[in-house]
Amino acid sequence: MFDFILQGFGVALTPLNLGLAFSGALLGTLFGALPGIGPINGIAILMPLAYTLGLPAESALILLAGIYTGAEYGGRMSSILLNVPGDAGAVMTTLDGYPLAKQGLAGPALGISAISSFVGASIAILGLTLFAPLLAKVAVQFGPAELFTMMVFAFASMSVMMGKDPVKTALGAILGVLIGTVGVDSGTGIQRFTFDIPDLYDGIDFVVLIIGMFAISEILLMLESRLQHGKTGALPVIGRVFVTMKEILYCKGAMLRSGLLGFLIGVLPGTGASVAGAVSYTTEKRVSDKNNTFGTGDMRGLAAPEAANNASAAGSFVPMLTLGIPGSGTTAVLLGALMLYNITPGPMMFSEHPKVAGGLIASLYIGNIVLLLLNLPLAGFFARVLTIPRWALVPGIVILSFVGVYQLHSDMGAIYLMLGIGVLGYLLRKLNFSLATIVLGFVLGGLMEENLRRALAISGGDSSILWQSGISQGLWLASLLLLLGPFLLSRLGKRKTRTA
Repeated sequence: MFDFILQGFGVALTPLNLGLAFSGALLGTLFGALPGIGPINGIAILMPLAYTLGLPAESALILLAGIYTGAEYGGRMSSILLNVPGDAGAVMTTLDGYPLAKQGLAGPALGISAISSFVGASIAILGLTLFAPLLAKVAVQFGPAELFTMMVFAFASMSVMMGKDPVKTALGAILGVLIGTVGVDSGTGIQRFTFDIPDLYDGIDFVVLIIGMFAISEILLMLESRLQHGKTGALPVIGRVFVTMKEILYCKGAMLRSGLLGFLIGVLPGTGASVAGAVSYTTEKRVSDKNNTFGTGDMRGLAAPEAANNASAAGSFVPMLTLGIPGSGTTAVLLGALMLYNITPGPMMFSEHPKVAGGLIASLYIGNIVLLLLNLPLAGFFARVLTIPRWALVPGIVILSFVGVYQLHSDMGAIYLMLGIGVLGYLLRKLNFSLATIVLGFVLGGLMEENLRRALAISGGDSSILWQSGISQGLWLASLLLLLGPFLLSRLGKRKTRTA
C-alpha cells in the first residue's frame, strides 16, 4: 500500500495534475457556493470539456474529484451567510451556521466550517487509503433491506431535533416525505398527487424545492420586514473574522466523531452527504448538547455536519473504486466519466489501473490541503457578504434562484413551482416549522421507498426480509433506543426524584 501511494503521488504531483487539482478545488468551491448548481452539475458541465481536451484518464478524474470535494466546501457559504443551502448535504449547516452569522460570527463560523471539513475529509481519505478493500467487503453486506433500515435509523435520529415542539418536527418530516412522492410512480406508472398538471409528472426536483423553501421564503421574510418597519433592518455586525484555537479545541470532539461517522456512512452505497449530515448532527446533539444550545449558534452544531459531509464525500469513493458501485449521485457521474475512458471500476482496478486509482487518492490529499489554504484566508472576505445592503442582496438572491432553476429545466413551470414552494416555506417559517426536517424527509423518504421496493421485490413480497439479517436487527434496535430512550430516562429520573 505504501508503494502504491508513493506511485500515486508521483502521478498527482506532476505540474499538469497539480494545476488541475487546484483548478478543480477552486471551481468546485464556486459551484458549491451557488445554490442550485452543486457538485453533480459542476461535474456534468466540465466532464465533456475534460474528455474533449484529450486529458489522460487520471488527470480528468483528478479535476472532477477536485470539483466534487471543493463543492462540499463551498456549499457551506450560502448556508451560513444567507440561510440557503448550496446542496442537500448543507441543509444541517444552516441550523447553527446562520444563527452564528446573525450574531456577528460569520468569519469564525466559516473558519470552523473549513477546518471541520478538512478534518472530516482527512479521516475519510486516510480510511480510503488503509481500509478500502476491507470496507468494500462490509459494504457488500448492505442490501436493500439493510439500507431501508438505515433510513429508518436516520428518521429515528431526527427525533433529537424535535426540541420543544415534537409535533411540528414530525409533521415537517411527514410533509417532506409526501412532497417526495409527487409524480408518476416509476414502478407502477400511477400518478401520485399530480392533479393532472404535466409539470408535476416528473416529480419535484430537489433544486426547485431547496431554492423555493429556503431562498424565496427568506426573500419574503425580508420584504415583510421592510413593509412592517419601513426598513430592511440593521445590517449584521461583522465581528471577528478569524477562528481562535480555543474554538477549534472546543469543537475537536465533534469533528473527530462526525468525521468517522460520516466516512462509515459514505462507504454505504446510496446514502450520501445528506444522510451523513443528519445522522452526525443528531448524534452530536445527543452527546454534547447538555445546555440545549444546538440550533441557536453552537460551534459544535456547525462542526459536526461539516466534518461528516466531507468525510462522506471521500468515503463514497470506496464502493466506486473497489466494487464499481457509486456511493452517491456525484460518484455515479464520476463512474460515467471513467466509462468514457473504457475503465471499469471494480476489484481489479487497483492492479489494472494503478495510475488512475493511486493518482486519485493522492490528489484527494493534495486537494484537501489546497481547499483549507484557499478557504481559511478568505473567510473574512466571504463574511462581508452580510454587509451588502438588502436592496442589493435581495435582487441578487432572486437572480441566482431563477437562473439556478431555469438552467436545469429550461421551463417556466419550474419557476412557478419554485415560487409556490417559496410561499409555502414562508408560511411554515411563520408557524415555526423547521425547514430542515422537511428537506430531510424529502431526501430520506425517496431513498427509503426505493430500497423498500427493492427488498420486497427480492423476497417476493415477504416483509420478514426487513429484519432477517444481523445488520438490520441492530439498526432496528438502535432506532427503538433512539425513539424510546429519552422517554424511559425521563420516567426513571422522575421515579428517582419521588423516591428521594
